[in-house]
Amino acid sequence: TSLLLLAGIVGTVGLCRRLTRRRLRSRQRLCTFLLEMLSTFQICACTNELCLLGNVEPKPHTALTLTYGFTVLHGLTLPGSTCNPCGTLQPMWGGGTSVRVGGLKIAAQFVAAVLARVFMHFIWSLEMAEPHFGVLSQGCSNPMQTTEVQAFCIELLFSVVFQLTILRVESINPKYKVHLIALLITMLVYAGGNLTGAIFNPALALSLHANCFYDKFWSYSLVYWIAPSLGKFFIFPVF
Repeated sequence: TSLLLLAGIVGTVGLCRRLTRRRLRSRQRLCTFLLEMLSTFQICACTNELCLLGNVEPKPHTALTLTYGFTVLHGLTLPGSTCNPCGTLQPMWGGGTSVRVGGLKIAAQFVAAVLARVFMHFIWSLEMAEPHFGVLSQGCSNPMQTTEVQAFCIELLFSVVFQLTILRVESINPKYKVHLIALLITMLVYAGGNLTGAIFNPALALSLHANCFYDKFWSYSLVYWIAPSLGKFFIFPVF
């Protein structure tokens, strides 16, 4: 049931993206906002569900396999979308994207994160699959299983590694690039998933752990928003 749900989300988002491109060609800003929002919605909604499926035995093989498979799927179905505020800040800082367009995309990403959270809570309330039972009764799932300083350094490091890799593989054939990126994300999740969740995406972090931001806003915003965003300052000196 969960896999059918994920397939439905991917299919629906793909259809909506196609309609958006066809109907809103003349309204570039609205088209940009909706495409980024739809793409980020897909990633956030799917990842919310995958977090539940990751607890299925055998661990961690199931979680890592699903991470790799769906990262490849997102890469193939969401070309041209960033879906990560850190990835949007990068070209803004380098002058490749205007502040207005970058701000529009970041706003779309956070709107999508909230919408995905609300949508998945509605789906889970229906309890269509066994992993959904009792999910809504849980509070903060507390992905931070280490000290705040260590969690900050981990998310900062993972963000730098991820963004550097994205820049390095830009010239590679897209059908190979998605697999390289999926492999990297899977390796990062394996290395730090048990410590911080290995999210390195502020919008995704909000969608996955909104309750934690509510309970411990400053701590979680420092680790999951500020740390990944600071990665761009470590990237450009390299280039």
